[in-house]
Amino acid sequence: MDVRLQTIAQNCLDGAYGNTMDFPDIVGTLMTAGFEGYTVDYRRGTSTYYLPDGDSVELANAETDGHVAAAFNQPAIADAIRTAQTKAAGYTYKGFCKTVKAAGCAGYLVSFSGRRVVYFGRTADVHVEHFPS
Repeated sequence: MDVRLQTIAQNCLDGAYGNTMDFPDIVGTLMTAGFEGYTVDYRRGTSTYYLPDGDSVELANAETDGHVAAAFNQPAIADAIRTAQTKAAGYTYKGFCKTVKAAGCAGYLVSFSGRRVVYFGRTADVHVEHFPS
């Protein structure tokens, strides 16, 4: 992957953790650059950004508190997503990460063409969140 695309992916990751870019901004930026999606892996502490030709770049996530709980608590994950979507007072991406990990979210896959995010747990339980219309 060329340096320009790696830089775009890194800027989006930094923007999430720095609270300077929200999810719609990140999706728009990555789509415009030609990415087809990305995966956040809380157990490995990485985010991987994918191009349609199969190329990808894996980047290190910023450190966040907590660990991935064994049980998948879908209602708690859905609540955390709603908090992010409504930009509730005090929301931070780091706080989101801590909350969903405590609720058993091991990571999530974002598909731009599928217009959805699949949150998954250690036992392969899932919560599918469709992009708002």
